[in-house]
Order: sequence, then structure tokens, then C-alpha cells
Amino acid sequence: MPRTLRVFRWSADTPERVQDYRVDAGPDTTVLDALVDIQRTQDPTLAFRYACRVGMCGSCAMVVNGRERWACRTRLVSLRDGPVDVRPLYHFPLLRDLVVDMAPFTDALRRVGAAVTPEPDAPRYAVVASDARERREIDAAIECIGCGMCLSACTMVAHNPRFPGPAALNRAFTLELDERDGGREARWRVLLSDDALARCHGQGGCTDVCPMGLMPMRSIIRLRQRAARRLLHR
Repeated sequence: MPRTLRVFRWSADTPERVQDYRVDAGPDTTVLDALVDIQRTQDPTLAFRYACRVGMCGSCAMVVNGRERWACRTRLVSLRDGPVDVRPLYHFPLLRDLVVDMAPFTDALRRVGAAVTPEPDAPRYAVVASDARERREIDAAIECIGCGMCLSACTMVAHNPRFPGPAALNRAFTLELDERDGGREARWRVLLSDDALARCHGQGGCTDVCPMGLMPMRSIIRLRQRAARRLLHR
């Protein structure tokens, strides 16, 4: 069945525009399949990012019909009739067409100290029983693959570029539960600053769009609970 894709186009030397492409779509044709076909048969200048094509890497994250989605998991038949609007993720610098610069995502992770900083005498592996409460908390938050969709959906990221965003705060929460980590004090100085935990308005767009089923909003709430305990026991 023929479908029309209305694709956002932009490059450093070409003004922003929307370009229509017609593709023949079968029952299993995904948005990514259609973009690859367009690039191969109609317009080799069209730029977009992808890797695995099987819903594992998150590279093909983009906004389809106004919602953040993985292009490789979005079948055209699942979308409403009519043209399919395809544009890059919001709140990221554009590189070209549907390709964005992921630097703000990695910068936010660095700001919250997203890497484990082991205590000098910490065990190499954290021993957490499979049925422990800490394990259940960690398991619910550790599968982030860094696709950036939650940042795109976050209205506070749009309003305040200093806000770390849902993915970074979700990662900070998992590190709070890691008994080996020695970076807590430095991390809490960031989390308790004016532009971090206090800035989340709790709209939950991050949770709505997460393709891994994570709940960054829940992680932020849990961090706020821990923040309250820290402040009350100073």
C-alpha cells in the first residue's frame, strides 16, 4: 500500500524544510525500512542514524507523528491513515536531517557522575541477593540504552538546558543503590542544586515514551525521598 512520509530536512547550507516521499509499504514495513528504501532508491542525500535494525541499540530514535519512537519498531500500518510525519528528536543540536548530536545526553550523564567511583576498599562486585528490595529497585531502572527519547519528551529540558534530564537522574538513582560507589557526596551536590531534582515537574513524558519500559519519573521521586532524608538529618 502506498504511503507518504513527510520528512524533516535540514543541513548547514540548506534551509529547514519538509519533503514528501512515496513508498510502497507492506504489513511489516517499518518507518526505518521506508527511510532506507527512500535513501537507496529516491534520495541518497537523506541522512538518518541506525545500526541494529532489531530494536536493541536505540540509534534510530526519532519523532514520528509527534511522538518519540524507534523507527525500527514502528510499523507504518500501526500509524493513522494519511501522511507520516518524521522529524529528529527535540532538544538536541541538529547535525543533518534526522541526525542529532547526542553530546547533551552524554554531558548530562557526566554532570551527575554517572560512572561508578569505587570506594578504595569496595568489593569488586556488589553482592545483592536476587530477592532483595535493592535488587528489585535496581532491576527496574538499569536497562537504559541511551536512545535519548526521554530527553526529547521532557518539557523541562526544553525550558532549562542545565536540567540533567530523566536518563541522567535515573542513572544517579541506580548508583545510589550501589554499595561500592564512592561518588555520592559529589553527586548529591549536583542533585540538590537549583537545576536538578527541584526542576522536574513530574509530567511523566519520559516514562510514557521509554521503549525499554523504564520509569525515570519513579527514579526521580525516589531520589527526592532520599534528598528529603539527607536534608532532614543534616
